[in-house]
Amino acid sequence: MSTEAVAKRLVAMCRHGQFEEAQHELYAKDAVSIEPEAAANGPLGNVEGLAAILEKGKRFQANVVQVHSIDVSEPLIAGNWFTVVMTMDVTMKEYGRITMTEVCVYHVKNDKIVQEQFFYDMG
Repeated sequence: MSTEAVAKRLVAMCRHGQFEEAQHELYAKDAVSIEPEAAANGPLGNVEGLAAILEKGKRFQANVVQVHSIDVSEPLIAGNWFTVVMTMDVTMKEYGRITMTEVCVYHVKNDKIVQEQFFYDMG
């Protein structure tokens, strides 16, 4: 699967809220997930390995009361890298209704995502 194919599949799955399914299908077992420096040591901080990425997603989902909308841009591809902009309108247990926008950068090797890195402003 090419980087473009991985990117398009990830975008399609994320647009339908299928984040965990996408991770199982598209991520390498030793993938890493990197948050902005200000969030790196928080509950959703940097992790290594698919199991840790899945657990990180579960911690995030546990704080979501309702998803109002998810918008994911078309991917921009450069070699084995791609990026998308993701915007989620969600109601969180701790913060109420918020809109989160982030730049998501992914690295693909051997047809799997081996790294994801997120860029967003801390509220």
